[in-house]
Amino acid sequence: MHQRSKRAVARAGVLALVAGGTAIALPATAQAASYNGACGSGYSTIDHRDLNSGGTVWLTYSRSTGKNCVVTVRNNPGPALQMLAGLKKSSASGWAALDENYYTSYAGPVYLYAPNSCIDWEGGIGENVSGGFDSHCG
Repeated sequence: MHQRSKRAVARAGVLALVAGGTAIALPATAQAASYNGACGSGYSTIDHRDLNSGGTVWLTYSRSTGKNCVVTVRNNPGPALQMLAGLKKSSASGWAALDENYYTSYAGPVYLYAPNSCIDWEGGIGENVSGGFDSHCG
């Protein structure tokens, strides 16, 4: 086999490995942690943010109580990691409800009654933090 042919075969093998690795990795990063119902009965999910394949932060709402609830759920429970779940009225300077500690599966739930107000909400696992700001007004 010529040197050029050997290089082409080697490149094709590397490309196949990269393509194969990408195909395997995509489903894992695309799959969000399911909402675990931690906020209680009567709460429906109204928003969520994925946390770089580590888990998902869920925003829920109860029509009967008028409260929002946030819970951060890991994709794969395991050793305790720093996690957080937070809620506040957008006009407030500090978090009205914040749960930040080391957890094995989820942080929260945290609740906030904020009728006719915009809210800020977030969740995090380690360095991955996401949420919504000045959102869900009404």
